[in-house]
Amino acid sequence: MTKASEPVQTAPLKIAVLTLSDRRTLAEDSSGDYLQSALQAAGHQLADRKLIASNLYQIRAVVSQWIADNQVQVVLISGGTGFHPRDCAPQALTPLFDRPVAGFGELFRHISFAEIGSASMQSNAFAGMANDTLIFCMPGSTNACRTAWQQLIGPQLDVGTKPCNFVTKVSKGA
Repeated sequence: MTKASEPVQTAPLKIAVLTLSDRRTLAEDSSGDYLQSALQAAGHQLADRKLIASNLYQIRAVVSQWIADNQVQVVLISGGTGFHPRDCAPQALTPLFDRPVAGFGELFRHISFAEIGSASMQSNAFAGMANDTLIFCMPGSTNACRTAWQQLIGPQLDVGTKPCNFVTKVSKGA
């Protein structure tokens, strides 16, 4: 596993960032700002960035467009994974998946437990693959996005991570 102090080896990927929020604007999107900064610092390219309300059909429309676009290999989504009635990311996106990445949600909750205790069980963080596009959905807090990126997503988007990583799985547009 790549350690935080080791330089990241990348095969630059094209990554889109989507924030789901009914209250924030793009100017107030600290989670999206963090994800954009982190992916670029790791040598990846920002393919697109949007902030939309948490609406099942708007979420599907945006993500479906990115899934079909050969210039988007990975999608990072913050927000919409809790238990508020408007949180609908799992319902919006899991029907689009060709296959789930079950380990992401399990590991995210495990890591989060050390940070926030039993509140971690209220996270519906999840991930999946659709048309060779890797999609990660995480809670909307900047701290949750940082945890997900630094401990799970970033290392798996690093071609140097052994014994395996996701770089070769998102070959479209390469």
